[in-house]
Amino acid sequence: MHCNQCEQTFRQTACVNSPGTCGKDADVQSLQETLLYGLKGMAAYANHARRLGKHDEAVSAFIEEALFATMTNVNFDPESLLELCLKCGEMNLRVMQLLDEGHVETFGKPAPIKVKEGTQAGPGILVTGHDLLDLWDLLKQVEGTPIKVYTHGEMLPAHMYAKFAAHPNLAGHYGGAWQDQKREFAAFPGPVLGTTNCVLIPPQSYSGRLFTTRATAVPNGQRLTDGDFSPVIAAALAGPPCAEHITGESTIGFHRTVLLDQAQAIVDAVKAGKISRFFVIGGCDGAEKGRNYFTDYAQATPPDSFILTLGCGKFRIRDHDYGEHLGLPRLMDMGQCNDAYGAIAVAAALAKAFNCGVNDLPLTLVISWFEQKAIAVFLTMLHLGIRGITLGPNPPAFITPNVFKILQERYDLRLTGADAQADLRLAMAA
Repeated sequence: MHCNQCEQTFRQTACVNSPGTCGKDADVQSLQETLLYGLKGMAAYANHARRLGKHDEAVSAFIEEALFATMTNVNFDPESLLELCLKCGEMNLRVMQLLDEGHVETFGKPAPIKVKEGTQAGPGILVTGHDLLDLWDLLKQVEGTPIKVYTHGEMLPAHMYAKFAAHPNLAGHYGGAWQDQKREFAAFPGPVLGTTNCVLIPPQSYSGRLFTTRATAVPNGQRLTDGDFSPVIAAALAGPPCAEHITGESTIGFHRTVLLDQAQAIVDAVKAGKISRFFVIGGCDGAEKGRNYFTDYAQATPPDSFILTLGCGKFRIRDHDYGEHLGLPRLMDMGQCNDAYGAIAVAAALAKAFNCGVNDLPLTLVISWFEQKAIAVFLTMLHLGIRGITLGPNPPAFITPNVFKILQERYDLRLTGADAQADLRLAMAA
Protein backbone atom coordinates (compact mmCIF):
# COMPACT_ATOMS: atom_id res chain seq x y z
CA MET A 1 0.00 0.00 0.00
CA HIS A 2 2.35 2.66 -1.23
CA CYS A 3 1.22 5.94 -2.71
CA ASN A 4 0.46 9.38 -1.36
CA GLN A 5 -3.22 8.63 -1.04
CA CYS A 6 -2.63 5.24 0.56
CA GLU A 7 -0.13 6.71 3.00
CA GLN A 8 -2.66 9.26 4.16
CA THR A 9 -5.40 6.63 4.37
CA PHE A 10 -3.27 4.13 6.28
CA ARG A 11 -2.09 6.79 8.69
CA GLN A 12 -5.49 8.29 9.36
CA THR A 13 -7.96 5.43 9.11
CA ALA A 14 -5.76 2.33 9.19
CA CYS A 15 -8.63 -0.16 8.93
CA VAL A 16 -12.08 -0.55 7.46
CA ASN A 17 -13.63 0.43 10.77
CA SER A 18 -12.07 3.14 12.90
CA PRO A 19 -11.33 2.23 16.56
CA GLY A 20 -14.50 2.04 18.60
CA THR A 21 -16.93 1.44 15.71
CA CYS A 22 -17.01 -2.38 15.74
CA GLY A 23 -18.87 -2.81 19.02
CA LYS A 24 -15.53 -3.15 20.80
CA ASP A 25 -13.68 -0.96 23.22
CA ALA A 26 -11.50 1.41 21.19
CA ASP A 27 -8.33 0.28 22.94
CA VAL A 28 -9.14 -3.39 22.32
CA GLN A 29 -9.60 -2.73 18.63
CA SER A 30 -6.44 -0.62 18.57
CA LEU A 31 -4.38 -3.51 19.91
CA GLN A 32 -6.05 -5.98 17.56
CA GLU A 33 -5.19 -3.74 14.62
CA THR A 34 -1.60 -3.40 15.85
CA LEU A 35 -1.35 -7.18 16.10
CA LEU A 36 -2.90 -7.68 12.68
CA TYR A 37 -0.51 -5.26 10.95
CA GLY A 38 2.43 -6.83 12.76
CA LEU A 39 1.33 -10.27 11.57
CA LYS A 40 1.09 -9.04 7.99
CA GLY A 41 4.62 -7.66 8.14
CA MET A 42 5.96 -10.82 9.75
CA ALA A 43 4.23 -12.96 7.13
CA ALA A 44 6.02 -11.00 4.40
CA TYR A 45 9.40 -11.68 6.01
CA ALA A 46 8.44 -15.34 6.57
CA ASN A 47 7.51 -15.71 2.91
CA HIS A 48 10.91 -14.35 1.84
CA ALA A 49 12.64 -16.76 4.25
CA ARG A 50 10.58 -19.77 3.13
CA ARG A 51 11.59 -19.16 -0.49
CA LEU A 52 15.18 -19.53 0.69
CA GLY A 53 14.40 -22.82 2.45
CA LYS A 54 14.06 -21.32 5.91
CA HIS A 55 10.95 -21.74 8.07
CA ASP A 56 9.90 -22.49 11.64
CA GLU A 57 6.67 -24.32 12.44
CA ALA A 58 6.39 -22.40 15.72
CA VAL A 59 6.02 -19.19 13.73
CA SER A 60 3.22 -20.63 11.60
CA ALA A 61 1.43 -21.89 14.71
CA PHE A 62 1.63 -18.45 16.32
CA ILE A 63 0.23 -16.75 13.22
CA GLU A 64 -2.83 -19.03 13.43
CA GLU A 65 -3.34 -18.36 17.13
CA ALA A 66 -2.84 -14.61 16.82
CA LEU A 67 -5.20 -14.28 13.86
CA PHE A 68 -7.81 -16.16 15.86
CA ALA A 69 -7.41 -13.58 18.64
CA THR A 70 -8.30 -10.77 16.23
CA MET A 71 -11.69 -12.29 15.38
CA THR A 72 -14.89 -10.72 16.65
CA ASN A 73 -15.97 -11.80 20.15
CA VAL A 74 -12.77 -13.66 21.01
CA ASN A 75 -10.60 -11.31 23.04
CA PHE A 76 -11.73 -8.18 24.84
CA ASP A 77 -8.76 -7.96 27.25
CA PRO A 78 -6.21 -5.21 26.42
CA GLU A 79 -3.44 -6.71 28.56
CA SER A 80 -3.56 -10.13 26.90
CA LEU A 81 -3.73 -8.47 23.47
CA LEU A 82 -0.62 -6.47 24.33
CA GLU A 83 1.05 -9.73 25.31
CA LEU A 84 0.17 -11.14 21.88
CA CYS A 85 1.65 -8.03 20.23
CA LEU A 86 4.90 -8.58 22.11
CA LYS A 87 4.81 -12.27 21.21
CA CYS A 88 4.45 -11.20 17.58
CA GLY A 89 7.63 -9.18 18.06
CA GLU A 90 9.36 -12.24 19.47
CA MET A 91 8.26 -14.42 16.56
CA ASN A 92 9.25 -11.72 14.08
CA LEU A 93 12.75 -11.70 15.55
CA ARG A 94 12.98 -15.40 14.78
CA VAL A 95 11.68 -14.86 11.24
CA MET A 96 14.19 -12.07 10.56
CA GLN A 97 16.97 -14.32 11.87
CA LEU A 98 15.91 -17.06 9.45
CA LEU A 99 15.79 -14.59 6.58
CA ASP A 100 19.22 -13.21 7.45
CA GLU A 101 20.67 -16.72 7.56
CA GLY A 102 18.99 -17.57 4.25
CA HIS A 103 20.47 -14.55 2.52
CA VAL A 104 24.02 -15.26 3.71
CA GLU A 105 23.87 -19.00 3.04
CA THR A 106 22.36 -18.55 -0.43
CA PHE A 107 24.21 -15.49 -1.73
CA GLY A 108 27.53 -15.54 0.12
CA LYS A 109 29.31 -13.50 2.76
CA PRO A 110 28.49 -9.77 2.64
CA ALA A 111 31.21 -7.15 2.35
CA PRO A 112 31.35 -3.38 1.86
CA ILE A 113 31.27 -2.47 -1.82
CA LYS A 114 31.08 0.63 -4.00
CA VAL A 115 28.08 0.54 -6.30
CA LYS A 116 27.78 2.58 -9.48
CA GLU A 117 24.56 4.56 -9.75
CA GLY A 118 22.87 5.44 -13.01
CA THR A 119 22.85 3.49 -16.26
CA GLN A 120 25.37 2.14 -18.73
CA ALA A 121 24.97 1.91 -22.48
CA GLY A 122 23.04 -1.13 -23.64
CA PRO A 123 19.82 -3.05 -22.94
CA GLY A 124 18.76 -3.01 -19.29
CA ILE A 125 16.31 -4.45 -16.78
CA LEU A 126 15.40 -2.67 -13.55
CA VAL A 127 14.48 -4.79 -10.50
CA THR A 128 12.58 -3.34 -7.55
CA GLY A 129 11.05 -4.72 -4.35
CA HIS A 130 12.83 -6.92 -1.79
CA ASP A 131 13.09 -10.49 -3.08
CA LEU A 132 16.76 -11.24 -3.70
CA LEU A 133 15.98 -14.74 -4.99
CA ASP A 134 14.02 -13.27 -7.90
CA LEU A 135 16.97 -11.05 -8.72
CA TRP A 136 19.34 -14.01 -8.63
CA ASP A 137 17.11 -16.15 -10.83
CA LEU A 138 16.85 -13.30 -13.33
CA LEU A 139 20.63 -12.87 -13.39
CA LYS A 140 21.13 -16.57 -14.11
CA GLN A 141 18.68 -16.33 -17.01
CA VAL A 142 20.38 -13.29 -18.61
CA GLU A 143 23.86 -14.83 -18.52
CA GLY A 144 25.47 -14.70 -21.93
CA THR A 145 23.34 -11.77 -23.09
CA PRO A 146 24.36 -8.08 -23.26
CA ILE A 147 21.58 -7.17 -20.78
CA LYS A 148 22.63 -5.15 -17.77
CA VAL A 149 20.52 -5.58 -14.63
CA TYR A 150 20.05 -2.68 -12.19
CA THR A 151 18.69 -2.67 -8.67
CA HIS A 152 16.12 -0.14 -7.52
CA GLY A 153 14.99 0.89 -4.04
CA GLU A 154 15.43 -1.82 -1.44
CA MET A 155 17.17 -4.14 -3.90
CA LEU A 156 20.31 -2.01 -3.52
CA PRO A 157 21.76 -4.18 -0.69
CA ALA A 158 21.95 -7.19 -3.04
CA HIS A 159 25.30 -5.87 -4.24
CA MET A 160 26.95 -6.59 -0.88
CA TYR A 161 26.61 -10.38 -1.16
CA ALA A 162 29.53 -12.21 -2.75
CA LYS A 163 27.58 -13.97 -5.50
CA PHE A 164 25.81 -10.82 -6.64
CA ALA A 165 29.01 -8.77 -6.51
CA ALA A 166 30.70 -11.26 -8.81
CA HIS A 167 27.93 -11.54 -11.38
CA PRO A 168 28.89 -9.81 -14.67
CA ASN A 169 25.33 -8.80 -15.60
CA LEU A 170 24.62 -6.90 -12.37
CA ALA A 171 25.57 -3.41 -13.47
CA GLY A 172 24.65 -1.08 -10.61
CA HIS A 173 21.79 0.80 -8.99
CA TYR A 174 19.21 3.17 -10.39
CA GLY A 175 16.76 5.42 -8.52
CA GLY A 176 15.71 6.03 -4.96
CA ALA A 177 12.78 5.25 -2.69
CA TRP A 178 9.42 3.82 -3.70
CA GLN A 179 7.53 7.12 -3.86
CA ASP A 180 9.68 8.36 -6.75
CA GLN A 181 9.17 5.30 -8.93
CA LYS A 182 6.55 6.75 -11.27
CA ARG A 183 9.03 9.37 -12.41
CA GLU A 184 12.03 7.02 -12.33
CA PHE A 185 10.37 4.06 -14.07
CA ALA A 186 9.00 6.33 -16.80
CA ALA A 187 12.55 7.57 -17.47
CA PHE A 188 14.08 4.07 -17.53
CA PRO A 189 13.77 2.74 -21.11
CA GLY A 190 13.80 -0.98 -20.37
CA PRO A 191 11.41 -3.34 -18.57
CA VAL A 192 10.89 -3.12 -14.81
CA LEU A 193 10.47 -6.19 -12.60
CA GLY A 194 8.55 -5.71 -9.32
CA THR A 195 9.20 -8.54 -6.87
CA THR A 196 7.31 -7.59 -3.70
CA ASN A 197 5.54 -4.68 -2.02
CA CYS A 198 6.39 -1.04 -2.74
CA VAL A 199 5.14 -1.23 -6.33
CA LEU A 200 2.70 1.49 -7.39
CA ILE A 201 -0.08 1.13 -9.94
CA PRO A 202 1.69 2.12 -13.17
CA PRO A 203 0.64 5.01 -15.40
CA GLN A 204 0.34 4.37 -19.11
CA SER A 205 3.87 5.66 -19.69
CA TYR A 206 5.40 2.35 -18.55
CA SER A 207 2.55 -0.06 -17.73
CA GLY A 208 3.45 -2.16 -20.78
CA ARG A 209 7.00 -2.57 -19.44
CA LEU A 210 6.11 -3.48 -15.83
CA PHE A 211 6.32 -7.14 -14.84
CA THR A 212 5.55 -8.55 -11.37
CA THR A 213 6.13 -11.90 -9.66
CA ARG A 214 3.73 -14.30 -7.90
CA ALA A 215 1.42 -12.48 -5.43
CA THR A 216 2.64 -9.06 -6.52
CA ALA A 217 0.29 -7.70 -9.17
CA VAL A 218 -0.98 -4.38 -10.52
CA PRO A 219 -3.62 -3.47 -13.11
CA ASN A 220 -2.19 -3.38 -16.64
CA GLY A 221 1.03 -5.06 -15.50
CA GLN A 222 2.27 -8.48 -16.63
CA ARG A 223 2.35 -11.04 -13.82
CA LEU A 224 4.85 -13.91 -13.87
CA THR A 225 4.10 -16.89 -11.65
CA ASP A 226 6.56 -19.60 -12.67
CA GLY A 227 10.02 -18.04 -12.31
CA ASP A 228 10.46 -17.84 -16.08
CA PHE A 229 11.75 -14.36 -16.90
CA SER A 230 11.99 -14.85 -20.66
CA PRO A 231 9.24 -12.24 -21.31
CA VAL A 232 11.26 -9.66 -19.38
CA ILE A 233 14.45 -10.61 -21.21
CA ALA A 234 12.72 -10.41 -24.60
CA ALA A 235 11.35 -6.96 -23.74
CA ALA A 236 14.83 -5.75 -22.78
CA LEU A 237 16.36 -6.99 -26.03
CA ALA A 238 13.55 -5.63 -28.22
CA GLY A 239 13.16 -2.23 -26.55
CA PRO A 240 15.32 0.88 -26.58
CA PRO A 241 18.66 0.56 -24.76
CA CYS A 242 19.80 2.59 -21.78
CA ALA A 243 22.11 5.51 -22.35
CA GLU A 244 25.49 5.90 -20.69
CA HIS A 245 24.59 8.05 -17.68
CA ILE A 246 26.51 7.31 -14.47
CA THR A 247 25.40 9.69 -11.72
CA GLY A 248 27.86 8.63 -9.03
CA GLU A 249 28.59 5.77 -6.69
CA SER A 250 27.78 4.82 -3.11
CA THR A 251 29.34 2.54 -0.51
CA ILE A 252 27.03 -0.06 1.00
CA GLY A 253 27.40 -3.46 2.64
CA PHE A 254 27.81 -2.93 6.37
CA HIS A 255 25.93 -6.11 7.18
CA ARG A 256 25.85 -7.33 10.76
CA THR A 257 28.64 -9.81 10.00
CA VAL A 258 30.88 -6.99 8.82
CA LEU A 259 30.26 -4.88 11.92
CA LEU A 260 30.54 -7.82 14.32
CA ASP A 261 33.96 -8.58 12.87
CA GLN A 262 34.92 -5.09 14.10
CA ALA A 263 33.09 -5.37 17.44
CA GLN A 264 36.16 -5.32 19.68
CA ALA A 265 37.66 -2.31 17.87
CA ILE A 266 34.33 -0.51 18.24
CA VAL A 267 34.17 -1.30 21.96
CA ASP A 268 37.73 -0.11 22.48
CA ALA A 269 37.01 3.14 20.62
CA VAL A 270 33.92 3.83 22.74
CA LYS A 271 35.84 3.17 25.95
CA ALA A 272 38.59 5.51 24.74
CA GLY A 273 36.04 8.28 24.16
CA LYS A 274 36.57 8.22 20.39
CA ILE A 275 32.92 7.48 19.54
CA SER A 276 30.29 9.70 21.10
CA ARG A 277 27.19 7.84 19.95
CA PHE A 278 25.58 5.48 17.48
CA PHE A 279 22.39 6.49 15.70
CA VAL A 280 20.05 4.10 13.93
CA ILE A 281 18.19 6.30 11.45
CA GLY A 282 16.05 4.45 8.93
CA GLY A 283 12.88 2.48 8.44
CA CYS A 284 10.20 3.14 5.83
CA ASP A 285 10.20 6.24 3.68
CA GLY A 286 7.11 8.09 2.49
CA ALA A 287 6.03 11.14 0.57
CA GLU A 288 4.10 13.04 3.20
CA LYS A 289 5.26 16.28 4.77
CA GLY A 290 7.57 16.01 7.76
CA ARG A 291 9.99 13.33 6.61
CA ASN A 292 12.72 15.90 6.07
CA TYR A 293 13.04 15.60 9.87
CA PHE A 294 15.23 12.51 9.37
CA THR A 295 17.43 14.34 6.87
CA ASP A 296 17.93 17.24 9.27
CA TYR A 297 18.59 14.91 12.20
CA ALA A 298 21.23 12.86 10.37
CA GLN A 299 23.08 15.90 9.06
CA ALA A 300 23.26 17.37 12.58
CA THR A 301 24.89 14.30 14.17
CA PRO A 302 28.38 15.00 15.59
CA PRO A 303 31.48 14.07 13.54
CA ASP A 304 32.63 11.51 16.14
CA SER A 305 29.40 9.50 15.83
CA PHE A 306 28.23 6.79 13.45
CA ILE A 307 24.89 6.44 11.67
CA LEU A 308 23.53 2.99 10.92
CA THR A 309 20.76 2.97 8.36
CA LEU A 310 18.52 0.40 6.72
CA GLY A 311 15.21 0.19 4.90
CA CYS A 312 14.08 2.66 2.27
CA GLY A 313 14.31 5.37 4.94
CA LYS A 314 18.00 5.48 4.00
CA PHE A 315 17.09 7.45 0.88
CA ARG A 316 16.21 10.41 3.13
CA ILE A 317 19.77 10.63 4.41
CA ARG A 318 22.19 8.90 2.05
CA ASP A 319 22.92 11.74 -0.40
CA HIS A 320 24.78 13.84 2.19
CA ASP A 321 28.56 13.46 2.64
CA TYR A 322 29.04 12.58 6.30
CA GLY A 323 32.74 11.96 5.94
CA GLU A 324 34.72 9.31 7.79
CA HIS A 325 35.59 8.58 11.39
CA LEU A 326 38.29 6.15 12.55
CA GLY A 327 38.83 5.13 8.94
CA LEU A 328 35.19 4.14 8.40
CA PRO A 329 32.36 6.01 6.69
CA ARG A 330 30.17 7.67 9.28
CA LEU A 331 27.04 6.53 7.42
CA MET A 332 26.88 2.74 7.27
CA ASP A 333 24.18 1.14 5.13
CA MET A 334 23.22 -2.17 6.79
CA GLY A 335 20.74 -3.26 4.12
CA GLN A 336 17.04 -3.70 3.55
CA CYS A 337 14.25 -3.37 6.09
CA ASN A 338 14.54 -7.17 5.95
CA ASP A 339 17.98 -6.74 7.55
CA ALA A 340 16.66 -5.12 10.74
CA TYR A 341 17.76 -8.28 12.54
CA GLY A 342 21.33 -7.20 11.86
CA ALA A 343 20.98 -3.93 13.75
CA ILE A 344 19.47 -5.81 16.68
CA ALA A 345 22.25 -8.42 16.62
CA VAL A 346 24.95 -5.73 16.61
CA ALA A 347 23.32 -3.87 19.51
CA ALA A 348 23.03 -7.11 21.50
CA ALA A 349 26.68 -7.98 20.85
CA LEU A 350 27.88 -4.54 21.94
CA ALA A 351 25.74 -4.70 25.09
CA LYS A 352 27.30 -8.07 25.92
CA ALA A 353 30.79 -6.69 25.35
CA PHE A 354 30.07 -3.74 27.64
CA ASN A 355 28.32 -6.01 30.15
CA CYS A 356 25.23 -3.82 30.09
CA GLY A 357 21.75 -3.73 28.63
CA VAL A 358 20.95 -2.41 25.16
CA ASN A 359 19.25 0.59 26.78
CA ASP A 360 22.55 1.49 28.46
CA LEU A 361 24.48 1.75 25.20
CA PRO A 362 25.31 5.13 23.63
CA LEU A 363 22.63 4.33 21.06
CA THR A 364 19.68 6.37 19.75
CA LEU A 365 16.98 4.95 17.50
CA VAL A 366 15.17 7.39 15.20
CA ILE A 367 12.74 5.38 13.12
CA SER A 368 10.49 6.43 10.24
CA TRP A 369 7.44 4.19 10.10
CA PHE A 370 4.99 3.56 7.32
CA GLU A 371 3.69 0.08 6.65
CA GLN A 372 3.19 -3.40 8.07
CA LYS A 373 6.81 -4.56 8.03
CA ALA A 374 7.71 -1.50 10.09
CA ILE A 375 5.07 -2.44 12.66
CA ALA A 376 6.50 -5.98 12.89
CA VAL A 377 10.00 -4.63 13.55
CA PHE A 378 8.61 -2.10 16.03
CA LEU A 379 6.95 -4.92 17.99
CA THR A 380 10.25 -6.81 17.95
CA MET A 381 12.00 -3.85 19.57
CA LEU A 382 9.28 -3.65 22.22
CA HIS A 383 9.60 -7.39 22.85
CA LEU A 384 13.32 -6.84 23.49
CA GLY A 385 12.49 -4.11 25.99
CA ILE A 386 14.20 -1.36 23.99
CA ARG A 387 13.28 2.01 25.40
CA GLY A 388 13.44 5.58 24.14
CA ILE A 389 12.62 4.89 20.48
CA THR A 390 11.81 8.05 18.54
CA LEU A 391 9.09 7.33 15.99
CA GLY A 392 7.66 9.56 13.29
CA PRO A 393 6.76 11.62 11.47
CA ASN A 394 3.26 10.89 12.83
CA PRO A 395 1.89 8.42 15.35
CA PRO A 396 0.14 5.34 13.91
CA ALA A 397 -3.53 6.31 13.72
CA PHE A 398 -4.69 2.85 14.78
CA ILE A 399 -2.98 3.29 18.16
CA THR A 400 -5.40 5.08 20.48
CA PRO A 401 -4.24 7.71 22.98
CA ASN A 402 -4.65 5.23 25.84
CA VAL A 403 -2.57 2.56 24.13
CA PHE A 404 0.06 5.12 23.17
CA LYS A 405 0.18 6.27 26.78
CA ILE A 406 0.87 2.70 27.90
CA LEU A 407 3.73 2.44 25.40
CA GLN A 408 5.13 5.75 26.58
CA GLU A 409 5.01 4.69 30.22
CA ARG A 410 6.47 1.23 29.69
CA TYR A 411 8.93 1.89 26.87
CA ASP A 412 9.53 5.64 26.88
CA LEU A 413 8.22 5.78 23.31
CA ARG A 414 8.70 9.23 21.78
CA LEU A 415 7.44 11.03 18.74
CA THR A 416 9.59 13.11 16.46
CA GLY A 417 9.36 16.78 17.37
CA ALA A 418 9.18 19.89 15.25
CA ASP A 419 12.91 20.54 15.58
CA ALA A 420 15.27 17.67 14.70
CA GLN A 421 18.33 19.43 16.07
CA ALA A 422 16.61 20.06 19.41
CA ASP A 423 15.70 16.35 19.62
CA LEU A 424 19.30 15.48 18.80
CA ARG A 425 20.60 17.67 21.61
CA LEU A 426 18.31 15.88 24.06
CA ALA A 427 19.57 12.50 22.84
CA MET A 428 23.19 13.55 23.24
CA ALA A 429 22.53 14.81 26.75
CA ALA A 430 20.95 11.52 27.86
